[in-house]
Amino acid sequence: MKLNAKETELLEILKTNSRLPLETLSKMADLPLEETEAILKKLEDEKVIIDYSATIDWRKVEGHETVTAMIDVKVAPKRGVGFDGIAERIYRFKEVESVYLMSGAYDLSVVIEGRSMSEVAHFVSEKLSTLDSVLSTTTHFILKKYKHDGKIFGPEEEDKRMLVTP
Repeated sequence: MKLNAKETELLEILKTNSRLPLETLSKMADLPLEETEAILKKLEDEKVIIDYSATIDWRKVEGHETVTAMIDVKVAPKRGVGFDGIAERIYRFKEVESVYLMSGAYDLSVVIEGRSMSEVAHFVSEKLSTLDSVLSTTTHFILKKYKHDGKIFGPEEEDKRMLVTP
């Protein structure tokens, strides 16, 4: 889908902060309110805008400890569906947060969340590794998140950003 400059500008604004009120969005993009609303509806209907979400630092929420793992998966693609069939089977598991087709030594990168390392290990050994097309897996546990989706994590990150020049 080819977008015009104003549609792209609205997407860039939303990427930075999806909670902006419609009135603010229209002013920032220098568009009438009705036109801004129509563009957003069109982009939502066309699935260009898939969701509006928040980035949450769960480490700061007591009682919500989770373990995140990135799993490299080597698969044997199936005739007629390639990697799409196995990717779909994998992304349907509730534990799976993301699935990416990758270049390099592994075919898919799978991000999952669990309550413990044991729960992640169970998912890999009992659900993921047992799928027909899966040839091998390598699991990497995320020990600390510094930056995610362009957002910096940490208590004093605002102060640090002022000191660092890219």
